[in-house]
Amino acid sequence: MTVKVAIAQINSTVGDLAGNSAKILQFCARAAAQGADIVITPELSLVGYPPEDLLLRRTFYAKTAETFAQLKTALAALPDLHVIIGHPVLQGGSRFNAASVVCNGELLGTYYKSDLPNDAVFDEKRYFTAGDQALVFQVKGVCFGVNICEDTWYTRAPQRAKEAGAQVLLVPNGSPYHMNKSHLRQTMMHANVSTQGLSLVYANLVGGQDELIFDGHSFVMDQKGAICAQCQHFEEDLLIVEFDGATPLTTRMSPVLSDVAQVYQALVLGVRDYVNKNGFPGALLGLSGGVDSALTLAIAVDALGADHVRAVMMPSPYTADISLTDSRDMVQRLGVRYDEIPIGDCFTAFRTTLAEEFKDTVEDATEENLQARIRGTMLMAISNKHGAIVLTTGNKSEMAVGYCTLYGDMAGGFAVIKDIAKTLVYRLCEYRNTISDVIPERILTRAPSAELRPDQTDQDSLPAYEILDAIMRMYMEENRGIAEIIEAGYAEADVRRVTHLIKINEYKRRQAPVGIRVTHRAFGRDWRYPVTSRFQE
Repeated sequence: MTVKVAIAQINSTVGDLAGNSAKILQFCARAAAQGADIVITPELSLVGYPPEDLLLRRTFYAKTAETFAQLKTALAALPDLHVIIGHPVLQGGSRFNAASVVCNGELLGTYYKSDLPNDAVFDEKRYFTAGDQALVFQVKGVCFGVNICEDTWYTRAPQRAKEAGAQVLLVPNGSPYHMNKSHLRQTMMHANVSTQGLSLVYANLVGGQDELIFDGHSFVMDQKGAICAQCQHFEEDLLIVEFDGATPLTTRMSPVLSDVAQVYQALVLGVRDYVNKNGFPGALLGLSGGVDSALTLAIAVDALGADHVRAVMMPSPYTADISLTDSRDMVQRLGVRYDEIPIGDCFTAFRTTLAEEFKDTVEDATEENLQARIRGTMLMAISNKHGAIVLTTGNKSEMAVGYCTLYGDMAGGFAVIKDIAKTLVYRLCEYRNTISDVIPERILTRAPSAELRPDQTDQDSLPAYEILDAIMRMYMEENRGIAEIIEAGYAEADVRRVTHLIKINEYKRRQAPVGIRVTHRAFGRDWRYPVTSRFQE
């Protein structure tokens, strides 16, 4: 006799208890129709992940408990189906990250997460108390145990489940995406679960939640560490796996996307969910004829559809004719609404108004930044009038060294490529053009420029991006010291300059809009440096 286990890889929305409950019920009904005995949903699937400081509100738990009770009753209409539901529990003044097993309208047991991550983007010790008990239950003679996400990154909780009799471990997850994360997850599951003789069903959340992306890619691993089934990347999915005793039988293996394809799809999902879950009617961005805005526009169209995206070109006296030509070419290829609003008159008006204040001074970054701020004001005005959210187009390299203007090109509601280094921007553009040719070739081959003064290029002010990105990665993402980076072969002047710029531009990054995280360390919730600091290496 076999047992059928279904992974419900769903896209929950934080705080949408009714919507999440309805989705869980829908996936369970689909699974039951295919003969499933067990359905496992992701971590905190009922409330969305991560709920952050909603977890400090008693009313949040009261509403969650009410919704959980209603869902439990509704699931009674699916006889003998065991459903694992993730939800927070408030008990005796302590808060727990829980997963409950429900069958025939009854609560069979609740497991409390025991290993609470408190690094990178995680703050679970701020909210939860750790559990220390195993939970196991039997279906058709097979003993299933429950762990939650981080529990399986160590051996303690899986061992506890095995000692309680578990043969198969069911693991609800809210594991955020970053590059190479899928391989890391499977390596850790092999080390901590399958090496103990346990099979594993790993059910991961999918969807965007502010800067975090959950990529799904749930999987089933047998006792020897072999992957027997695998869900889609970046899409909701329902996957049913048959177990012969405690051994999973090989079934659907959804394809593994290339690294660059994963990043691109993460960005698309992040834009789609941020815009739609927050109720914006569409998106708006400033198109410059450069590579960053070209990539952002392509992502926005893929996420929302051309009818919900608008591009605005705001040429200044320094905008090259080829920038206008390439922008017009690209919007025609994509079919989005496109407008040109020259800023020359506004720029002249500002300079005239400030002429007395600026007399006896030379032109510098002040005048350059005025142009960026005029454009930011224009975009925000259009956004206020029509409701579309402004997508900013700055990349991680620029954010690192402050090559961006507060209240100018940083003005907006969502920073799509905030965690994308400039060198990766080009790779993503090339990847997108393999799907369909939407980014004109000249945008990818011309020297990058902000076009804020005559004949300007980025490399007038910055090291070559290959060098800048490498130094940024080692210093910011890998926490390497200045001396170590120099020893790796980079010129001391470049290293000291880039790291100095990273330090002094923290105040800008604090005022930047939220943006999508795709690396293991982004400028956001896992980068917490003081603005005021005199520390020097």
